[in-house]
Amino acid sequence: MVLDLFSPAVREWFATSFPEPTPPQEQGWPAIAAGDHTLILAPTGSGKTLSAFLYALDRLTAEPPVEDKTHRTRVLYISPLRALAVDVERNLRAPLQGIALAAERLGESITIPTVGIRSGDTSPEDRRSMLRHPPDVLITTPESLFLLLTSQARETLAGVRWVIIDEIHAMAATKRGAHLALSLERLEHLVLAGGGPAPQRIGLSATQRPLEEIARFLAGTGRTATIVDAGRKKQLEIEVVVPVEDMGRLGELLDEPTSGPVAGPPARASIWPSIHPKLLELIESHRSTLIFVNARRLAERLAARLNELAEGGDDGVRWSGGEAMGSGGELVRAHHGSLSREQRLDIEDQLKSGRLKALVATSSLELGIDMGAIDLVIQVESPGSVASGLQRIGRSGHNVGDVSRGKIFPKHRGDLVEAAVVVQRMRDGLIEETRYPRNPLDVLAQQIVA
Repeated sequence: MVLDLFSPAVREWFATSFPEPTPPQEQGWPAIAAGDHTLILAPTGSGKTLSAFLYALDRLTAEPPVEDKTHRTRVLYISPLRALAVDVERNLRAPLQGIALAAERLGESITIPTVGIRSGDTSPEDRRSMLRHPPDVLITTPESLFLLLTSQARETLAGVRWVIIDEIHAMAATKRGAHLALSLERLEHLVLAGGGPAPQRIGLSATQRPLEEIARFLAGTGRTATIVDAGRKKQLEIEVVVPVEDMGRLGELLDEPTSGPVAGPPARASIWPSIHPKLLELIESHRSTLIFVNARRLAERLAARLNELAEGGDDGVRWSGGEAMGSGGELVRAHHGSLSREQRLDIEDQLKSGRLKALVATSSLELGIDMGAIDLVIQVESPGSVASGLQRIGRSGHNVGDVSRGKIFPKHRGDLVEAAVVVQRMRDGLIEETRYPRNPLDVLAQQIVA
């Protein structure tokens, strides 16, 4: 059985916490335990993150801490988003506490690894502390890894044994991915120079095609990666909603242009007066709703407008709920990358605890963040790609076996056509193919100068 790969305490914790390993865990753990660079494809909510982390956590708990304090960091987790990094750090607490309790019941002595985050949100004081006392597990972003490797803090990474790259598809096709690939080569050079083995690379994603291309990107030149294809079509319930009778009339003049010193632009037919009440109705009828938009300004404006309607705005609509309200009394909050770390954490906690009914988010919540019991995802405007649509709709029904439910509201006729095509391809699992950049010399120049 695949759980035989782990120590007694980890086996005990897993057996009491889960009915059985999921497919990415069943197929991924043997490859990881064998030391192979491993690429795991699996749908959202299938236990991918635990499939990547658990073997390393098992080794960390079973082995004594590294004597050289400056080289203590052995697991490096790289996230494309700061918010995702914080979410992973929070979700590691449960298994670590559970393993510790299981070891206590078995009468075993284990080491509890420490976990730290290094990102743009990390304070200078915490960075200095991390330099003196590096964590066993370091959660970071590609940009922060680059800065670490370009500073005196690089020595804290000389003992890294496992590198986990989450949502690898989000970076592979871009110059950001090329930058990360060079940073990984620099990290390997650092570890080898210190006398250690080359770090094992583990890549995770729910939307990546073709797998061979992503595997080449993960492993790097001259290496191979084992591909674990645990992908399957997740059960989707998606509806394209058109809240007006005739989208062809959008943009038509409603009033004659006025003249004079206070003249303003003529009023035109807009889809928003029809979208707002429908969104509020959907929010009221679900426990937790996540609304995706494609711009930060729109996220703020839409959240504000929905709160106005819920409080009894000019449409006469009032929210009938009584308890689920945010800390500021709002029904809906906006979530995007411009918010401070404290604001993001507060908003996410409010939604997870049920104190907030809905969030309007940009791509800041698209990748992997466990937002708890989201039962509906709404996308305003076409998501633009099949991969993005699957990631976003997949935020609902985020548990193993759950159905992902979503509704897409196109804003105009061209948007409706695109949304219809994207939804059909989402149902068929026809994800866009990824190709990573070859030899981008501008990225090389930046790394050389650094």
